[in-house]
Formats: sequence, structure tokens, C-alpha cells
Amino acid sequence: MNWDIDILLWINGHHAAWLDDVMWLVSSLKTWLPLYILLIAAIIARFRNWRIILLVLLGFGIAVGLSDFIASGVFKPLVARLRPTHEPALDPLHLVRNYVGGKYGFCSSHAANSMACALLFSLIWRKKIVTASLMTWVAITCYSRMYVGAHYPTDIIAGLIVGALLAALVYWGLHRWVLPSVEPHSPREDGAVAPPGDS
Repeated sequence: MNWDIDILLWINGHHAAWLDDVMWLVSSLKTWLPLYILLIAAIIARFRNWRIILLVLLGFGIAVGLSDFIASGVFKPLVARLRPTHEPALDPLHLVRNYVGGKYGFCSSHAANSMACALLFSLIWRKKIVTASLMTWVAITCYSRMYVGAHYPTDIIAGLIVGALLAALVYWGLHRWVLPSVEPHSPREDGAVAPPGDS
């Protein structure tokens, strides 16, 4: 697919020294540790019930863990599509800090994991500003992966689909069995979740 390569080369080709540093930081999982801590703190403050909190956090672990496994443990070895950084036909590709990554790139675990986390939190929280902020984070993360030459656009799209599907599936399970008393569009004013049967 020529458009897949053309978009990658356009993004990777529009580089600058300062942007290399920014995209490298954006692409690093360690950079976003404060965000993960903030999301956990928000969940604790929102539900105030340790059983629900632990089950919701377990849901996040399942969604992100499965998205990572499916993207990296299933699709990458199954499809065996070389990363752009390992594709001889794309030489010379602009490398950031000589990063080449693993041999295969389809599909992007960064895209899958960030989408799983962002969408699941958005579905639980149900606030437009939260959803917009988290989806912006996902978009920037995905762009950074193409900027550093780690993924083609289709790697990213496939990863986003994997993450979205798993987030939706886990949310369905949480909403059906863990949070049956929470109205999706009418959170309780005090931010707490009523126990099952308390309506």
C-alpha cells in the first residue's frame, strides 16, 4: 500500500532536532507514569469502595494486558511484517537516537495499550473534557511512533482497533456485573457509587 508508506515517510521526514527529543519522550512509557497515577487516584476518589476500586483496576489490567499480548504476542509473530526501521527498502529512514525496535511492527502495542486505557476510562468517567484529553494523548502517542519510524499507519490503526474492542468488552463486563447501579449519564453528585440494590 503506497499510501501507508507515503504517510509514514511524510511524518518521519518532517523532523527537527528539538522535535526528536519531544517525540522520544512522548514515545516512552515512563514519561506517562504521572498520568497513570492520576487515573488510579481518580478511580479511588470516584468510587470510594475498595471492592469496586479493585475490580475496576483489575478491568484496566485485563484490557491493557490483553491488548499488549494480542498486539505483540499474537499479531506481530503471526503477520511478521517488518518494522519500517528494519525494512531495507525504506533506507535511509530518519532514526531517533538510533532506535530500531523489535523486528516486527504489526500491530502497534503502544496504540493498542493507550487506546484500551483511554477508552475504558472515558467510558467509565463519561466527561467530554476527559475523553478529549485522553484521546489527544492517544493521538500524540501514535504520531510519535510513526515519527520515530517504528510503525506504519496501518500498524497504528490495527492497534487502535484492538485496544478499542478490548476496552469496550471490559467496560461491558464492568457495567454489567461490577457497576450495575451506576447510571452512565447520571453519576451521583457526591461522586460515590451506590452499592447493588441501593437505588
